[in-house]
Amino acid sequence: MKQLILVSFLIAFNAKADDHSDINKLLDGLHEDAHKGNFEAYFDRYSSDAVFLGTDKTERWTIQEFKSYAKPAFEDGHGWTYKVIERNWEGSGDTRWFDEILFNEKLGHCRGTGVVQLINDEWKIAHYALTMLVPNSIAADVGSQTQQADSQ
Repeated sequence: MKQLILVSFLIAFNAKADDHSDINKLLDGLHEDAHKGNFEAYFDRYSSDAVFLGTDKTERWTIQEFKSYAKPAFEDGHGWTYKVIERNWEGSGDTRWFDEILFNEKLGHCRGTGVVQLINDEWKIAHYALTMLVPNSIAADVGSQTQQADSQ
C-alpha cells in the first residue's frame, strides 16, 4: 500500500512539474515569437476566445482585435521584446494563473499576468494583461500625468 501511495505521489508530482515546464515553454515561446515577429506562431499560443489587456486603459481586446492591432508591428519581422526576469505560478488542474516581471527597453519593468487553460491537451493563454511597474516614489507624478492626458 505504501508503494502505491508513493508511486501515485510521484506521478502527480511529475505531472505538475511537466505542466509547469510545458506552460513555461508556452510563455517563453510567446515572448520569443513576439521578439522575432512570428505572427501566426505568437497568436496560435492563445485560445480562440482569449482577451489581451495592454498598458493603455483603452487596450482591452478580444484575440481578433489584438491581432488587428499587432499585425503592423509584426510585418517587418520584429514585434516587441520583453525579457523575462521572473515568473510565478498558481493553481492546479486544467486552469493555472501566473505573473511575470518583464523588462522592455521602452517601457522599463512591466508585469504580465495571465490565465492559461488546458484545451485539447494543449496549454493556451486565455487571458493576458500587461502593466507597467511604477515605483512608489514616482507613482503620484505618474498618476497626475495620466489624469492630465485623460483630460486632453
